[in-house]
Amino acid sequence: MTPSSSVRQTLAANLRRERNRRGLSLSELSRVSRIGKATLSQLESATGNPTIETVFSLSRALDLPISDLLETDPSGSVTVVRAADTEVLSGEGVDLRPLRRIQTGGLIVEVYDQQVRTDGRQASLGHAGTEHTIVQSGQLDVEVDGHLTRLGPGDYIAFDASIPHGYAAPEGPVRSVLLLQYRTPRSRQDDDESAANAPH
Repeated sequence: MTPSSSVRQTLAANLRRERNRRGLSLSELSRVSRIGKATLSQLESATGNPTIETVFSLSRALDLPISDLLETDPSGSVTVVRAADTEVLSGEGVDLRPLRRIQTGGLIVEVYDQQVRTDGRQASLGHAGTEHTIVQSGQLDVEVDGHLTRLGPGDYIAFDASIPHGYAAPEGPVRSVLLLQYRTPRSRQDDDESAANAPH
């Protein structure tokens, strides 16, 4: 599924902002993200088609929550997200629909509807945050740092998302909820300052 123009434009603006904020050239970002310079140029001009793989690679390279790149932030005391109104971000074996970004107490949590297809394995070199998955239906194979775990309906797994990992659905499509948890930049800075000021 091809991302809509609104997703491409949002990613383009956010990617340019974050790259410029860090003083990175396209060549430097290409090197750290392992994404071709031409592809990055297309993403920044909103002419490329972002996939899960490219967005997660950018998250890893820039040490950012996914939502800082895709910027889905519903507001109000009651939030309803209709399936028909959300953009799907697809990869080799997974379709993700971002539902909600929650920021509280020094943490950011992103909520996704995750569907794992049978036509491919979704592999990741790693990205920022902690990953939580709850299986709703089907049998899900989760490989983390070379260790394979099979999950069924109601099962839960969590791991450091910076570790290489992958998802596969060998026995049919899987429906699951994906939560990505990050510390906010301020809380990371507080941790660094505490460590620096700790007695040695």
